Amino acid sequence: MTQTTYVEPAGGSPAGSTADPHHARRWLILVMIGLAQLMVVLDATIVNIALPTAQHELGFSSDARQWVVTAYALAFGSLLLLGGRVNDLFGRKRAFLIGLAGFAIASAVGGAANGIEMLIIARAAQGVFGALLAPAALSLLTTTFTDPKERGRAFGIFGAIAGGGAAVGLLLGGVLTEYLDWRWCMFVNIIFAVIAFAGGSSLLRHRPSEDRPKLDIPGTIASAAGLFALVYGFANAETHDWSSPLVWGFLTAGVVLLGVFVRIEMRVAHPLLPLRVVLDRNRGGAYIAVFLMGIGMFGIFLFLTYYMQQNLQFTPITSGLAFLPMVGTLMIAATLSTSVLLPRIGPKILVGTGMVIAAAGLFWLSGIDSSSTYTSGVLFPLLVAGVGIGLSMAPSMNVAISGVDPHDAGVASATVNTGQQIGGSIGTALLSSVAANAASSFTVGKTPTEQLAVDAAIHSYTTAFTWAAGIFLLGAVICGALIKPGVPEEIDTDLPVVHA
Repeated sequence: MTQTTYVEPAGGSPAGSTADPHHARRWLILVMIGLAQLMVVLDATIVNIALPTAQHELGFSSDARQWVVTAYALAFGSLLLLGGRVNDLFGRKRAFLIGLAGFAIASAVGGAANGIEMLIIARAAQGVFGALLAPAALSLLTTTFTDPKERGRAFGIFGAIAGGGAAVGLLLGGVLTEYLDWRWCMFVNIIFAVIAFAGGSSLLRHRPSEDRPKLDIPGTIASAAGLFALVYGFANAETHDWSSPLVWGFLTAGVVLLGVFVRIEMRVAHPLLPLRVVLDRNRGGAYIAVFLMGIGMFGIFLFLTYYMQQNLQFTPITSGLAFLPMVGTLMIAATLSTSVLLPRIGPKILVGTGMVIAAAGLFWLSGIDSSSTYTSGVLFPLLVAGVGIGLSMAPSMNVAISGVDPHDAGVASATVNTGQQIGGSIGTALLSSVAANAASSFTVGKTPTEQLAVDAAIHSYTTAFTWAAGIFLLGAVICGALIKPGVPEEIDTDLPVVHA
């Protein structure tokens, strides 16, 4: 981590006679960071499209299929806080490059898998290195861009990648699976990683930490075990009843372990997650916003994919293309919200309004039926939801890591990624359970017919959309209460910046 600081004056050049070359190449650094972030985000969905083909070729059961997805989420979600602190202790460039190299190697192993065991191990390894890479990418972003206006544009782009990467993964997965082979859904990461690694090696500079506190081992164990138990419990909810010990037992254990983790952090000298990072009202509200958006967004990507492929008969490629209008409005809204609106009106209005708009899009989407088409029932709600997510996601990520002490930047970034990842895992399990119960209830007492099955499936999707909309509205209320009105000083003024 960097110990050298400079303040960028109004003219745009660092103080001193010689411009900092790191700062001069900041937009190239953004490209490299964005590519790495895209790789991590799209990997959560790109494999979903390839799973049926992989299952047929490798001959594994449908019960085993979910673990190809869950193994990644378990490792990624449970180790993010540790990855963030490793960034702070040993330097972000080093963590970034190791994360890229490890992710590429794990992807090569997964692409060459000759059985389900090898594929699951590779996916878990991707999660491990992703937990090191994702916090590095976000903290490098906040320490590279020094001008508030430029930082706003950079966070807009980064937020658009974080919000739209899952949809890009669906499209890319469909293209690779249909025209090449399912294994390329893993191999493609090697290409991303090599480009980002080359850029990181030449553009970034390693700055060793002068103050390297001891790693919080008890806190690390408690947090990793607690997050693992939560993700595992919600993952089991997809295939087991909520009354199963594999669900409520692990969820209870996760809550208890996270309570122990908080207690540890209050007592140790060098906490894994200093509570000052999350107890700030603005940052706390931003973390909750990212978490709840992670839950709600899966109501769009997961069930709308089912609807388009099973009811509208879209191919995987067509389904991916169908999400692009939403990605477009999301990117525009994310960029405008951080570069133009956030410095003027602050995060409170943006985050709350964005969540309300996203909820409106999902409520609109819940009106689809068996006679709906993409144009009449899906396109315009998607455009609205994209605007809402863009208005909320990018400012939340900006505020979540703004104003933290330089030596806490990595763990603050990791907390953002943890919120999004755990939220996505919970969203998958919760909304899947809600949808399954809705479908079952819809058919009770009715004569089974082909049309009834179609109507029941659509009812399950619309119920999930309604729940997701409700989650967004809940987020608007909570974040509106927590986030302070006005523009935070760290967004409104030029700050001393520490380079990684």
